[in-house]
Amino acid sequence: ATLQAALCLENFSSQVVERHNKPEVEVRSSKELLLQPVIISRNEKEKVLIEGSINSVRVSIAVKQADEIEKILCHKFMRFMMMRAENFFILRRKPVEGYDISFLITNFHTEQMYKHKLVDFVIHFMEEIDKEISEMKLSVNARARIVAEEFLKN
Repeated sequence: ATLQAALCLENFSSQVVERHNKPEVEVRSSKELLLQPVIISRNEKEKVLIEGSINSVRVSIAVKQADEIEKILCHKFMRFMMMRAENFFILRRKPVEGYDISFLITNFHTEQMYKHKLVDFVIHFMEEIDKEISEMKLSVNARARIVAEEFLKN
């Protein structure tokens, strides 16, 4: 519901340069155009930051990283995703500091795509990231166990 409310965006031309339209959440030129940022968190390590403005929303996600393996897997997975940012129209190449991945949704995205589908995508993405990292961790542990068994046989 918070994300859906934040996606009530409208076209807003730059107050500085004529015929320019930049995401206000990124340029931060006027305080009156920015909304209060909202942090939703399960715990200290798992949280979502929603920063809104008149014409854009930035959603930043911090993924659960319980141990060193999860940190490495998360870092590699996020790098893999960000290298393909042009295929994900709303994905930022560089996340907000303190978060693992960020999405930038502008008023043009909400005009071209359904708002509820954008919300569904972000929520589904968060669920899948957790699942994917857990599966990769299980796979790494299984392979490590097999390698250790082979090593100890000799």
